[in-house]
Amino acid sequence: MNKKLLAVASALALPCAAHAQSSVTLYGLIDVGIAYTNNAAGQKQWLMSSGNIQGSRWGLRGTEDLGGGLSALFVLENGFNLANGRLGQGGDEFGRQAYVGLSSTRFGTLTFGRQYDSLADFTGLFEVADQWSPFYGAHPGDLDNMNNTNRVNNTIKFKSLSYSGFSFGGMYSLGGIAGQFNRNQIWSLGAGYARGPLSVGIAYVNVKDPNFSYFGNNATSSATTSNMTASRVYSGYASAKTQQIFSAGAAYAFGAATVGATYSNTQFKDIGTLAGLPATGSGGDAKFHNVEVNFKYQITPALLAGAAYDYTRGYGVNGAKYHQGVIGLDYFLSKRTDVYADAVYQHASGIDSTGGAAVANINFLTPSSTSHQVMAIVGMRHRF
Repeated sequence: MNKKLLAVASALALPCAAHAQSSVTLYGLIDVGIAYTNNAAGQKQWLMSSGNIQGSRWGLRGTEDLGGGLSALFVLENGFNLANGRLGQGGDEFGRQAYVGLSSTRFGTLTFGRQYDSLADFTGLFEVADQWSPFYGAHPGDLDNMNNTNRVNNTIKFKSLSYSGFSFGGMYSLGGIAGQFNRNQIWSLGAGYARGPLSVGIAYVNVKDPNFSYFGNNATSSATTSNMTASRVYSGYASAKTQQIFSAGAAYAFGAATVGATYSNTQFKDIGTLAGLPATGSGGDAKFHNVEVNFKYQITPALLAGAAYDYTRGYGVNGAKYHQGVIGLDYFLSKRTDVYADAVYQHASGIDSTGGAAVANINFLTPSSTSHQVMAIVGMRHRF
């Protein structure tokens, strides 16, 4: 009898031992504000805006220790609009992230699924819209994806450990089209260095058929018409065969202050290749230089102030210019809850991707009817 009891007790202990080596965490963030725009298609506009500094979300993340410095991991992350309860990312259940993989204490992490490209890992963090500013302060139209508007499906991704502050990584997305290996293909590479007060990063992304692979990979995306309608900055280039982005960023902290800068070059190449889509400048390439300089200061442990200036210049078949300024305050009521106030101003000139006179078009807002646009927002963010 004692032997039987011992065997039962041992069997019951096994699940507990396995459970002690693994974990699953429920997490989330809610961010909402009231925004004002002075000119949205010629009209003033007030709106409730969700996911401003960070996208509203809930998710599950888990790890399992496999021994020998190897762990299995997964992330399932849902984005949603707090104002109306709808799914974000075009209606995808786990549209923000969905991946599984392996992590090694000797080499790094290898993951598979819907993920961010290398811009997010190595250069996006230097842009103010990935720090203290809402997404309205991103580069015009987020044309260089440094604000992570576009996730990538079907990805194989690797990110190394930090070696004395240096890290690197890459990502490859399978197009999945029978007999056309390169169609809808996306790949990216990046590297970074962070040690002491200095951080730097570089990244490159190459996208085939961007209208469908990069901009059109959500549940409600079109398989035949334009998915690049969110901004006049690039909407006329939906028929481009390739989009490529090179980006670099750096930041240096001294005391309570941090100065930072980013540079990106975005190109929509071979416009007119994808039939039936907008093709301003058909047969050519639309190119953009973008430079941002930013500054933030921790006034008190609870209060942060920031300012940034961004300049975008089009060339090639593109002739638009955009000047943009952002200012903001962020006050933490606790470690998990903060309130913020921000304002964005943009001025446009030249000819934009539609072939008409460029009008101001702050990221994710209805275009202005003039060359100027101003928006302001006050909001609250809570993490759980």
